[in-house]
Amino acid sequence: MRKTTRLAASAATGLLALSSLTACANDAAGSAAGSGSGGGKGEHVKIMVGGLDKVIYMPAMLTQRLGFFSAEGLNVELLSEPAGVQAETALVSGQVQGAVGFYDHTLDLQVKGKDIESVVQFSHAPGEVEVVSAKAEGEITSPKDFKGKKLGVTGLGSSTDFLTKYLAVKNGVNVSDFTPVAVGAGPTFISALQKGSIDGGMTTDPTVATILDKKAGKILLDMRTPEGSQEALGGPYPSSSLYMQTEWVNSHKDTVQKLANAFVKTLKWMSTHSATEIADKMPADYSQGNKLLYAAAIKSTLPMFTTDGVMPANGPETVEKVLKAFNPTIKNAKVDLSKTFTTEFVKKAIG
Repeated sequence: MRKTTRLAASAATGLLALSSLTACANDAAGSAAGSGSGGGKGEHVKIMVGGLDKVIYMPAMLTQRLGFFSAEGLNVELLSEPAGVQAETALVSGQVQGAVGFYDHTLDLQVKGKDIESVVQFSHAPGEVEVVSAKAEGEITSPKDFKGKKLGVTGLGSSTDFLTKYLAVKNGVNVSDFTPVAVGAGPTFISALQKGSIDGGMTTDPTVATILDKKAGKILLDMRTPEGSQEALGGPYPSSSLYMQTEWVNSHKDTVQKLANAFVKTLKWMSTHSATEIADKMPADYSQGNKLLYAAAIKSTLPMFTTDGVMPANGPETVEKVLKAFNPTIKNAKVDLSKTFTTEFVKKAIG
């Protein structure tokens, strides 16, 4: 997320980029035709996703491909912002009705005067992996070695930036002692790793699977499972979610309920199908020509997902602890966690 002083500028950037993002989303929706795009019929809802092809945000496109949006009478337009940072900006500026991104944004925005809440919690672990380049393997054996290093993050102010800072502080390294470098995900992250522009960094699948396949680096910390989250962060860490402006949620409860119904169906479906079966439902280009590797990436990340969309117990408290460790704005502010999420809709969806 951006600092407050950057919010207006990033909002302008997000608005300027919206036309290209919409074109991207239309391409995605087109590829989903016949598998849940809704055919342009039904109530129109725009959702910005922090990277449609990232496995951590897979429920967004998968719900469309399975036809669950259209079954609820919704015509959902999925927009993609691969860097992730602009998703909340588009939401706050009213360009979209929902965003699929990390839950931690709701806390950060609350202390900046914005009421945002998670309405469907996809995960109880970050799904993130800290990798080290092949060249720096001997120099970085734990976060204690972050000092003086260049570490890749999706974008400055993103959740990968937040988590990297926490891991550093937790292990005795000041935030000012290392350099975060915004390198996005996928090919740009891998290229930065191979060229030495970064010594390591935090990313997700399918980027992780590709890095290992190319032998471009190795895993330092794996937070794709609840156990990995517990070890690295001290508890469950709700990350991927559908979050929306509280005012919009309260004034469009029927629509939000339909979205929750669709996403909960998807989460249940994911829990009863194999990684290969899930991969087969996704757009063909997401596998980048290697379906086996893509299925392996999904399998590695599946443990992060909830089966019902409900916020995990003590999850918000873990996120608050992480953010307070390095973020002075949140550290010195009172956060009302009860306003950062709601289980009203997912519990009705569960029945």
